[in-house]
Amino acid sequence: MDRVLLETIFTGLAPTILYDEPLAKHTTWRIGGPADVLLIPRTIDEVRAVVLAAKAHDLPLFVLGRGSNLLVKDGGMRGAVLKLGDEFAAIAVSDRTLSALAGRSIVSAAHIAIRHGLSGLEFATGIPGTVGGAVTMNAGAHGGEIKDVLKQATVITSDGTITELSADDLGFRYRHSIVPEQRLTVVQAEFALQPGDTKQLQEKVRAWSKRRQLTQPLSLPSCGSVFRNPPGHYAARLIEEAGLKGLRHGNAMISEVHANFIVNVGQASAADVLWLIRHAQETVQQRFGMTLEPEVRIVGEDETRR
Repeated sequence: MDRVLLETIFTGLAPTILYDEPLAKHTTWRIGGPADVLLIPRTIDEVRAVVLAAKAHDLPLFVLGRGSNLLVKDGGMRGAVLKLGDEFAAIAVSDRTLSALAGRSIVSAAHIAIRHGLSGLEFATGIPGTVGGAVTMNAGAHGGEIKDVLKQATVITSDGTITELSADDLGFRYRHSIVPEQRLTVVQAEFALQPGDTKQLQEKVRAWSKRRQLTQPLSLPSCGSVFRNPPGHYAARLIEEAGLKGLRHGNAMISEVHANFIVNVGQASAADVLWLIRHAQETVQQRFGMTLEPEVRIVGEDETRR
């Protein structure tokens, strides 16, 4: 997309504006082609200004957190990418409510809740994303989900309206909310928590952390779990029983530690990862008659721009 046009549209709307920015720098997989323009705001007003500018010029707008559940294709993203990261991370605790801007790490938010003697969010201590991303995908682990503790989320609609939505309003189901399909931008979330014993909660979290270190490939770039668990089954077990553990394509590999992780073992491309995703789906379908649905969000253009 024409850089002069993008500069005309977005200059002054955010403190950090980067053109042709490789999104591999902004995803946990360390994979992804360039964004036409990447904007990093610090306030809700700046987010709203970017949303309105994109709408006024009919430009695609994609909201990015820490990129932990995301595969950006090698051709990158057209239009604008709005990143809510460390610059958008204010957090506060009042009584039994924790409130955080969407760029705050959900892991950090969970640990702060624990230090304040609040229970309910500890399941998120192993989820490497932002508060906004966790709300968007109804993130969950260890039997807990965002829908169980979310009081309300502040969102900006595609026409710039700022509104508050409850968990019911957000249409939560397994690893899903209405946020992407309705083109909402989550800017803040409030969680309703319960009193808990800080020491006991910390011990529980340490036990979970030790288990992750033994059962997940934490030393290599990944997106976390690639596939949703089919009802009554575990995706990792199906992939392993299909004999695919350790399978490599290019510089991407189905992890030898956990078969529902695909890891970047060098300079993997999105095409490498997509080949493994499709091969795992086809093999599991042929062997077990089971359909593996991606949990990871796949976005962007297939081919690198010339």
